[in-house]
Amino acid sequence: MRRILMGVVAVALATMSGSAVRAQSAAVSPTDKEKALAYLESTKKGVLEATKGLSEAQWNFKPGPERWSVAEVMEHIATSEDFLRGLGEKQVKDVPVGTPLPEADQKKDDEMLLKGMPDRTQKHQAPEPLKPTNKYGSGEAARKHFIESRATTVAFLKDTPDLRGHLADSQMGMKMDGYEWVLAVAGHSERHTKQILEVKADPNFPKN
Repeated sequence: MRRILMGVVAVALATMSGSAVRAQSAAVSPTDKEKALAYLESTKKGVLEATKGLSEAQWNFKPGPERWSVAEVMEHIATSEDFLRGLGEKQVKDVPVGTPLPEADQKKDDEMLLKGMPDRTQKHQAPEPLKPTNKYGSGEAARKHFIESRATTVAFLKDTPDLRGHLADSQMGMKMDGYEWVLAVAGHSERHTKQILEVKADPNFPKN
């Protein structure tokens, strides 16, 4: 009888241990979390530095009839922050926690996003809901909304458990987990900070 009980206990402990491993593997590693937090902070800083102290003329200058002004790009960044994070939040809500990708595949996909999202050699048309319409009323107001929305993105990363376990096909053309949506949000803002700097580098950009 004692041998049978010991066997039952051993099986129970093994099952609990396996569950713990699965739960842990679905969580974002401390290293990856710090990496994402640093990326969110650095890209936030990039947006704010690129739009600091602009005059109304500088906010609204357009390099060409089909080009966006800094104010329009800022609106797009702020709106997209909500939109992209919202896709990640919805995925976490709708997709049950499952088996994450192997660590090597996670790393490969993470790097693909970190490299691809900020790359402006490939230009894309923004979808209709993300095109600027002056929804915030001014570039400064869009900037303020971005700051608030970025704080929500940081909280999503910090407070959501098992981000690696919510894996699903995405609008990006690849399987993504909840953590990778955070990388996409940060990478998108980096991409369009580069666009703001392109506008500011135009020879006709107002001096003040």
